[in-house]
Amino acid sequence: MRSTWQITAAGLGLAGALLAGCSSSSSAPQESASPSEATSATTGGDPSVRAAAEKLIADGTVPGAVVVIQSDGDRQEIAVGASDLSSGAPMSASLPFRIASVSKAFNGAVVLGMVNEGKLKLTDRLPAVWSQAPKAWRKVTVGQLLQHTSGLPDYIRSPKFVKDFIADPQMSRTPEQLVDYVRDEPTEFPPGKKYQYSDTDNIVAGLIAEQTSGKAYPELLGAVTTPLQLTQTTLPETSEMPAPFMHGYAPAEESGGEPEDVSELINPQLAWASGGMVSTVDELNTFIRAYAAGELVDDQVRAAQRQFVPGAGGPPGPGINSSGLAIYRYQTPCGTFLGHTGNMPGYTTFIGATPDGKDSVVVAINSQVSPTSAPDEFRALRALENVALCRAVGRTG
Repeated sequence: MRSTWQITAAGLGLAGALLAGCSSSSSAPQESASPSEATSATTGGDPSVRAAAEKLIADGTVPGAVVVIQSDGDRQEIAVGASDLSSGAPMSASLPFRIASVSKAFNGAVVLGMVNEGKLKLTDRLPAVWSQAPKAWRKVTVGQLLQHTSGLPDYIRSPKFVKDFIADPQMSRTPEQLVDYVRDEPTEFPPGKKYQYSDTDNIVAGLIAEQTSGKAYPELLGAVTTPLQLTQTTLPETSEMPAPFMHGYAPAEESGGEPEDVSELINPQLAWASGGMVSTVDELNTFIRAYAAGELVDDQVRAAQRQFVPGAGGPPGPGINSSGLAIYRYQTPCGTFLGHTGNMPGYTTFIGATPDGKDSVVVAINSQVSPTSAPDEFRALRALENVALCRAVGRTG
């Protein structure tokens, strides 16, 4: 059976484009248990966090949720609902899933690591570090790419990309070909003048990292993941997921609203360094604790990374959002956290930690929700994030 589903504002984990009405023949509606009927894996955890997670999945739109909260060495996991509706397998923080735009934080770690080593400068303009830089983009700097103040047009918004993607979500494109969708366009504003989220920023930053180092991107990514022992954090070349994994679901209109498995629908190379990665909640927790604390760079680079301007990712995170270099600041009622969000068909993710890295929260659900696509579920997700952040710092919120 063919079904129609919506790819909303952060499709591919890339905020900005609205790709709607994509017909899929590769994912048939599931004959499955509802989330409430599926096995619920709750490993201890704060009762108020568990209650917020159960409220989020109560109506069945979101099949499952998993939260990890860590305060110094005290870690708790709260998992509710199903990771696989066809089998009823429970959610778990150890299951791989698509992290969408959280990939941008890893890309930032790669590029900032090269800045730390003196191989790049944040003030380097594109022609100095990228041989394929269009003339119209010549004033854009590496730092502006990481902060989304470059003005580069977002390839995800390109009518040609949208048309191609709707025709074939599994189409193959190199990073250079993704840039080609907007290569002939000027910057949308003078570089550095304002914030505007653009997935092209991270594609170009990844290409610069490759050209400057002479290494393929997976090897560069390994310089971040290997020291942190992130063995399940990768940038896959195909849409096939390693079993078992957290399945991602989207509503299927033609099957009466039953969730439809879209886990392997999209070629991750269409997002590449901007949103194509796979990880686990456990490994994201390890990463954000180190990344937020600035453990991967020296004091000078860390200070530069934490120069914030108003701006939110896709979807926005909790509290008041500001954009640093490949990291966001979330000023919440229970304190300030640094992190990133991710959103794509089948998945929504939040990672955050206090600036010293001692207190952290990771929230992942296996459905795409945003303020526009699923406002009720997004409000419930935000409530879950907020209570988890408060518990991480020992407050009731």
